[in-house]
Amino acid sequence: MTTTVTTQSQLNCDVCVAGGGPAGVPAAIAAARNGAKVILCQDRPVLGGNASSEIRMHIVGADGSGKRGSALATETREGGIIEEIRLENAVKNPQRSNSMMDLILFDMCQREPNLTLMLNTCVTAAQVEEGVIRSVTAERQSTEDVFQINAKIFIDCTGDGRLGVEAGAEFYEGRESKAEFGESMAQESHDSKRLGSTLLFQARKHDKPMPFTPPSWAKPFTERELHLRNHAAAGDTDCGFDYGYWWVEWGGCLDTIKDNETIRDNLMAIMMGAWDHVKNGDPTDPNYPNPDSHGASHWALDWFGFVPGKRESRRFKGLHTITELDVMAGNAFPDSIAYGGWPIDTHPPEGIDAIDERPAVQHEVPYLFDIPLSACVSRNIPNLMFAGRNISATHLGFAATRVMATCAVMGQGVGVAAAYATQKDLQPVDLPKNTAAMRAIQQELLREDAYLIDPQNEDPRDLARAAKVSASSEQSGGEAANVLSGQTRATHGPKGVAPQRMKSGIHRWMSDPTQGLPASLELSWDQPVKVGEVQLIFDTGLHRVLTLSMSGGYTNLMQWGQPQEETVAAYKIEVERDGSWQTLAEVADNYLRRRCHAAEEAALTSRLRLTVLGTHGLDHARVCEIRVYPEATPGFLQDTNIDA
Repeated sequence: MTTTVTTQSQLNCDVCVAGGGPAGVPAAIAAARNGAKVILCQDRPVLGGNASSEIRMHIVGADGSGKRGSALATETREGGIIEEIRLENAVKNPQRSNSMMDLILFDMCQREPNLTLMLNTCVTAAQVEEGVIRSVTAERQSTEDVFQINAKIFIDCTGDGRLGVEAGAEFYEGRESKAEFGESMAQESHDSKRLGSTLLFQARKHDKPMPFTPPSWAKPFTERELHLRNHAAAGDTDCGFDYGYWWVEWGGCLDTIKDNETIRDNLMAIMMGAWDHVKNGDPTDPNYPNPDSHGASHWALDWFGFVPGKRESRRFKGLHTITELDVMAGNAFPDSIAYGGWPIDTHPPEGIDAIDERPAVQHEVPYLFDIPLSACVSRNIPNLMFAGRNISATHLGFAATRVMATCAVMGQGVGVAAAYATQKDLQPVDLPKNTAAMRAIQQELLREDAYLIDPQNEDPRDLARAAKVSASSEQSGGEAANVLSGQTRATHGPKGVAPQRMKSGIHRWMSDPTQGLPASLELSWDQPVKVGEVQLIFDTGLHRVLTLSMSGGYTNLMQWGQPQEETVAAYKIEVERDGSWQTLAEVADNYLRRRCHAAEEAALTSRLRLTVLGTHGLDHARVCEIRVYPEATPGFLQDTNIDA
């Protein structure tokens, strides 16, 4: 007889990230790219959380699914790592496969030499000494292994807050009263209710009628019970059969952690009952008596989830708590690391049982708003950070910050901050009020094309800031000098940035289309400089919706399955040496927004030229920013003056 023995291993890193969803993946990648040794534990076999192939929710954010976007005026789609993910998907996943999304996230993690990815691995305990987390225990049932992970900083991106709770971090649950934070939209009394969970499905249209017989336990629905929930317009953005119904929501009156299995079972009954209704009609309603009443006769279920897409559970108590007032007023925070713009989006906790309540009430926020680092650091555990839907926020503040693209940009912000703290031997709790630290973190985020409302490029290492800039041609408003404006997008338009914080202009060079391509942009210096790395930020249509979705109607609003038409496709970077131009880099197939080119050998030069040879559709060149560094470095970590 053999005995299975669980082995225990000791692992060491600078930063341990728990949770591999839309917040955890950018947090881990950002920390790793900035020099920290990172371990990312994900308790599922795939990355992506609610956006993974197991759940399949599309990633939405500050653009409000297209409600907050205007070309060359209001560009609110998130930049940085989440934009990289979206652009990779748009080009490499034209078939809109959720498994391809899983692969893209997996590949991005695998390509980071400082990042160790541990799938199917759940953090189950924390070892705390003198109030500081020293290590966590992580279990991987599939290999019967237990790991003790020692780290300097721990980031909880689990959504439910498993790591932080094991460490004793304080947290909120439920909905606050008006009096607690002075929120006008809050309840009169505090309660334990929250947003519910959802199971999505995908259906496919066939060339013949496709019958459906519901299981015996399916919950029946009448047309009256669904009268406020769109469910019959195939191909529509929000209620097509190809995407499923986000309003198949339930469980907000229960504990969305402890009762998750019960919630899943009931959601399955609701989903099957809703599909039975659209397939087989409602014999109690004369307007929907037969199987084709909803236009679904040729549609059949192709996939449906068994993992609930969870909206709300625990929210940690941080150094600051984001409230309705912060979101609606668009308050400026000196320690901002990300931004949001999604409405305060509340749902009835009863979910689909609340038949006379709309499944969602969205209170539009007037402008983009800051997300501060102080809302992402525990108030009682100095080396615990968090990103995602478990950040420090009231129920109403959370309702505007919980969506996945917003979670992603805060994840990147927290990852950069964690890397900085490990390099400088600081605790996360000390960062938000450390002016020098925040300046360094914000400048690095801007370098990585993560947009922040107030900070602009003031990086003392960036040699381009001291250069003169000219172009072979330019448009009015799109002058060459815009590439040194310090901002890489337009946010002055409707629903953009609050007027008192606005920096007008389109913040990019646009060549004259009448002169055609190629078009060139040139930097020159009075004295020779050493060029070791050139960074470019291109226009990728940030005013437009772009996210993987199974909804055909929603996808039709995008440029999916291709690079974005504004993006520079082919270009060449040259430096002048000894009176002749020498090529530093040449690219023929670009589709990304941020490109960094390190020289094999740093060149001493007084002139640098970018020549745009072609785009993916436009008849002129667009470049948002160009930066020049004397050497390739992983952000702030190799510089001794950035925080002086």
